[in-house]
Amino acid sequence: MSVQELVVRRGRRSGVTTMVAVHSSTLGPAVGGCRFKVYPRIHDAIDDVLRLSAAMTRKCAVAGLDFGGGKSVVALDAVPTAEQRREILLDHADLIASLDGAYLAGPDVGTGPADMLVLRERTPHVFCLPEEHGGTGSSSGPTAVGVLAALRAGARAVFGDGEMHGRKVVISGYGSVGAQLAAGLAGQGAEVVVSDVDERRLAAAREQGLPLVRPDKVLGIEADVLIPAAVGGVFGPGTEVNTPLVVGPANNQLTDDTDDTVAANLAARGVLWIPDFVASAGGVVYTLGREAQNLTHEQALDRVEALEETTRRILDAASANGTTPLAEANALAEARLTSGAEPRTPSPREPRTAA
Repeated sequence: MSVQELVVRRGRRSGVTTMVAVHSSTLGPAVGGCRFKVYPRIHDAIDDVLRLSAAMTRKCAVAGLDFGGGKSVVALDAVPTAEQRREILLDHADLIASLDGAYLAGPDVGTGPADMLVLRERTPHVFCLPEEHGGTGSSSGPTAVGVLAALRAGARAVFGDGEMHGRKVVISGYGSVGAQLAAGLAGQGAEVVVSDVDERRLAAAREQGLPLVRPDKVLGIEADVLIPAAVGGVFGPGTEVNTPLVVGPANNQLTDDTDDTVAANLAARGVLWIPDFVASAGGVVYTLGREAQNLTHEQALDRVEALEETTRRILDAASANGTTPLAEANALAEARLTSGAEPRTPSPREPRTAA
């Protein structure tokens, strides 16, 4: 499916290029995070926002959400000062506001709840404000809960049960989600090994007593589970993985999201790869449940935990049909998107306003 709308604009305050991609509004207004990142070329940023918005469409569809997929990118050429950052965010907020609710923003790589508060100065179409301002704050916790739910389903398919006690787990990326996954799995008795390119994050992992491995050695480690929790593009046609189960929150883990070849190659090597847009849906499921549907914390978490059942259904279908989990997840998304629903206008229920 091609992108529905792509808007690229140079900010009037900052001169920095920002963009929004609305991939689909078939199921509802497009939702997706705001990525704040240095890119070598503007075309790299455009490629990123297009791929990420398409993944959000599939993520929302598979998770059963009445929202479409979108994404926004701030295409930096250098790390800005604090003052420049604010100007850039206000420019980006103006772009979001110009779409009049067709795209609803949240945090992504390089942004957090404090940045959402800046965006809210210019547009109401923002999620995940700090809790003291009426939002749900960081979505990293629910994202980790969703990954663990998908991991349980994957573990049952590979090992016969969902227990992590005594299993070796390699986590590539010790950011906010990776750190919570490490703590949760270590608490279940797993042997957790961590990798990251950021020395500050490695220092934090050392403080937790976690063994470390170099990023270039991650794929070669013999382990039970590999959790990609950093950048995308990890797995290509010739990638060899030394773990039977791969499940994690990193977006766009395959070098080609539109072709099942890479997923099929992993399967042929005896690797069960759970699609990232299935495993990483916990954050958006929780946030939309709380802020768009007024669910309680417990109710929203229950919906995140239901990702275990969604993953199980996908894995069962792949096993029964002799396909890959990616093929079955894409089929599930396509079924929702082509069930006769017409493109919808933005929902009349807006995210919570700032307190």
